[in-house]
Amino acid sequence: MMQGREAALKALLACRKSGAWSEGALKELLRNTDRREAAFASRLCYGVLQNKLLLDYWLKPFVRGKLQPAVEEILRLAVYQLTMMDKIPPSAAVNEAVELGKKYANPQAAKVINGILRSLLRSMPLKEPEELSVRYSHPEELTQLLRENVGQKLEALLKSHNSIPPTVLQVNTLRTDGETLTRRLSELGAEVEQHPWLPNCLTLRSGGSIDGLEAFSEGDFYVQDAAARLAVLAAGVEPGMRVLDCCAAPGGKSFAAAIAMENRGELISCDIHPHKLKLIEKGAERLGIEIISTALQDASVHVPRWEKYFDRVIADVPCSGLGTIRKKPDIRYKDLKQTEKLPALQEKILCNQANYVKPGGVLLFSTCTVLERENQAVAEAFLAKHPEFSLEDVTFPEGSSIPTGAMTTLLPCDHDTDGFFICKCRRKS
Repeated sequence: MMQGREAALKALLACRKSGAWSEGALKELLRNTDRREAAFASRLCYGVLQNKLLLDYWLKPFVRGKLQPAVEEILRLAVYQLTMMDKIPPSAAVNEAVELGKKYANPQAAKVINGILRSLLRSMPLKEPEELSVRYSHPEELTQLLRENVGQKLEALLKSHNSIPPTVLQVNTLRTDGETLTRRLSELGAEVEQHPWLPNCLTLRSGGSIDGLEAFSEGDFYVQDAAARLAVLAAGVEPGMRVLDCCAAPGGKSFAAAIAMENRGELISCDIHPHKLKLIEKGAERLGIEIISTALQDASVHVPRWEKYFDRVIADVPCSGLGTIRKKPDIRYKDLKQTEKLPALQEKILCNQANYVKPGGVLLFSTCTVLERENQAVAEAFLAKHPEFSLEDVTFPEGSSIPTGAMTTLLPCDHDTDGFFICKCRRKS
């Protein structure tokens, strides 16, 4: 059975070699790993990705010459343990790093690892860098882009990206209620508490993986960030409506809408990937949702039969995903140039989806990014071309501290949610 440090190393090397996402690489590696070691591996892998630039800054004075990829990742793993995991004895972190060096490099590399780490230990405590981009391990280009969008909140945002996000469980009120589910999860060994401001929502304090719990397999809940659930609440979905979720995968918003509709009405969930539609269908079956039908459909391509047919259209469009950095730390190292064409695609999708909203209906536009060019700018460009739509204010749950507004950006440092944008547009009657 693979140990946590080795699994973390293999995941980091997979990310490095093939551009794999850490989440997918870890999931595959940890399929048959002990639960405790799996949690340890995840903490190490995400911790290194969240702090890579800072770890390299600390390592730089002690490294001579170019290192093999495996040696570099072994050193990062060790320094992360030495500086950010106070329950791990330094001797254990160093010795295990040396052993990994022997296995994944060679005996000489293992000696180099030992020497570097011993020298670094003698220099602790290590100095914090002044540059925010290095201190919080965000490439300078990304740091500057975020600064342009959030201003004085930059450091708080960067810091929040390196925190551990809560696991948020949405109660399936078709089958249970919050109090009953809380008791049941407690009996199954998972500690949860009521979300501070979102109804029928729980946060997981401890208990490890939840997809193996009986309550999950029986459809008592699904996992979805509070921000995504707010988007559905903002849309004002009600029982008996016709609803279209045009970019539905992995299905969370469709599930939230169906539950809000009390399993009454019509809900079409679309995606361009057949395997993702199957995941939505499987999730709906687990949750006991019967009103969802899936469609293989490009959101930017017109479907004449849907003209002015839907009461609500939910358009959670493709975006840079920069609001999910604390869950997917790899995103911060991706090429930002690849995101520059997204606003044009987003506007094209909105203009197409607008055709499907019936008079008096709502088009709900959302993204999981904090960039104005993908959010407010796209909404304003759409409204300029579609005077038949107007903005409509959304009132958010009491206690959320989210101000009423028609265009709202959520930040993890302010609301403990994903970075998220919600815009509500109503078609004139």
